[in-house]
Amino acid sequence: MAAHGRPALRNLFDESPTPHIAHPPRTHHRDFYVATDGSFRESGGGLGAVIETRDGTRVARVAAADTPPDNNVAEYRALHLGLDILAARAPRDASIGVLVDHDALASNVNNSVLATRHPDGKPPRPVSVPTATGYHWRGIRARLSGFDEVRAARIDSDQNPAHPLANEPDRYRHVNREPDRCVLPDPLESATGEFPPPSRADRNNGGSRASD
Repeated sequence: MAAHGRPALRNLFDESPTPHIAHPPRTHHRDFYVATDGSFRESGGGLGAVIETRDGTRVARVAAADTPPDNNVAEYRALHLGLDILAARAPRDASIGVLVDHDALASNVNNSVLATRHPDGKPPRPVSVPTATGYHWRGIRARLSGFDEVRAARIDSDQNPAHPLANEPDRYRHVNREPDRCVLPDPLESATGEFPPPSRADRNNGGSRASD
């Protein structure tokens, strides 16, 4: 159950599974959250992204028309776009919460993050991306390595605030005219006396947990 009165993206992140990565208590509070979505139609698709700080301040929204070859590639293009926008507005030492409604993408992001900590640079599970993503996956990996910490959470499509932006980019193109904002979240509140929620890592996969 979402905590009443808390920022939307932070709520979604805290209540969603993060494939392959357990949630140690210290990682529950991200500095920034970015939700992305991509859509595909024969007549053309779209990309959407929403970025907020930990305290719920909106940093940016984008709704862009696009012509991806399929829905899977659209999801990767959308995340690449969202991370590019975030990288221009967030410091390098920021911790990031990524929210996507695509299982394989969330898994690949977290595997790539874990690979950077492995002595041989190997992910704990194989990473397989659509061939047609081209340079977008390379761009995503470059952006992931540019932040201090990253976790990706898998959310439902009907909860994704970037979903309408990606599915109706013409209707929401006004969001692209919102002024650019470079904001930092408020300082973390004291966690004294609070109990962190349990790990969501692989919650729906038989209760197995991966080490952080």
